[in-house]
Amino acid sequence: MSKPIISGSFNYETLEETLDIKAKGADLFIGVPKEHAFQENRVGLIPEAVGVLVANGHDVWVETRAGAESGYLDKDYAEAGAKIKYDHKEIYNCDVLVKSAPVVEEDLPLLKPNQFIISPIHLSVMKAAILESMMEKKITGLSFENLKDDSGTYPIVRSMSEIAGSASMLIGGHYLSQGGHGKGILLGGISGIPPTKVIILGAGVVGEFAARAALAMGSSVKVFDNNVYRLKRLQDTLGHRVWTSVIEPKILAKQLKTCEIAVGALGSETGRTPVVVTEEMVAAMRPGSVIIDVSIDRGGCFETSEITTYEHPTYIKHGVIHYCVPNIPSGYSRTASHAVSNVLMPLLLNIADAGGLDSYVWNNFNVRNGIYMFKGALTNFHLSERFGLKYTDLNLLMASLG
Repeated sequence: MSKPIISGSFNYETLEETLDIKAKGADLFIGVPKEHAFQENRVGLIPEAVGVLVANGHDVWVETRAGAESGYLDKDYAEAGAKIKYDHKEIYNCDVLVKSAPVVEEDLPLLKPNQFIISPIHLSVMKAAILESMMEKKITGLSFENLKDDSGTYPIVRSMSEIAGSASMLIGGHYLSQGGHGKGILLGGISGIPPTKVIILGAGVVGEFAARAALAMGSSVKVFDNNVYRLKRLQDTLGHRVWTSVIEPKILAKQLKTCEIAVGALGSETGRTPVVVTEEMVAAMRPGSVIIDVSIDRGGCFETSEITTYEHPTYIKHGVIHYCVPNIPSGYSRTASHAVSNVLMPLLLNIADAGGLDSYVWNNFNVRNGIYMFKGALTNFHLSERFGLKYTDLNLLMASLG
């Protein structure tokens, strides 16, 4: 056998590095329907946001009176460049739907294949039949609840939690007053009179903003949470040494006996909020005191909590006024709509600049967290586990498409 010949003239050369070429920007066809479910008063895009989208070359259709409950008129949207549509079905011809309420059964026949829907999902009211129908139509769904920004936080959830926390004190103050059929007590404190006592269950964003509002009014605030880190963070964030405790039933029961307002602001990562206040504890509270269960959309953390509506927001049990309206931010719809729109308008512009949703999802890991369905494949593990539907990992799906 002859030996291989090695030539000194043979050499390697470096090749140019190939990079992803930025896709040409896409024009979006966006629809904003009028909501009829869940007493939803918010609108996903306000006129100012629509004006920015239209100025960037996108078509926006808005159903008549879509923003009416938030104080935005059809005229405001028309002046911003949107086309006003008077047929509810016509809005569902758009490629991108921006809904402020979850998809419901009535929406299903109107959805068109391969549509992109941005909306809440409201895990507690979601049904398997809705998901299955969306999967058949190869819908892509992005949820308000799970949408992350570049900092890794949940911007819409945080904004809504801030509103709910601050609003809980306004609501509590109203129902303590004579006009709210309460004891005629002013929330807060004035010279010579002991301050009203507020108990807050949960040291998350809702609890933080409830505490801020209560302290600003001069109330005595006590916060319970089983996460000591969250309690420490609350102290640092408030810049005020409020009374804090882990949730120990005897201590909690003792504090509830003498409080005027109790706010339920406990969260849950996956399912129902834990019930930490028993009916016996509620029965021992002062007559005329107020319970505001912000956690009611996940089952509530008071054993006596039952869902109420804006038409009939309260009921009395054991002499205690219960306010258990889910979706409190919807009652402050103009502020809430502005907050949601501030997140969604830049998101839509980024999707368009990236050349469309597929390209944007490919290059943006944070937005993948919010996508619960991608072209008919269910990509949210909790939804698939709850309803027994096939789960597809979005990262693997994107890799296969790439």
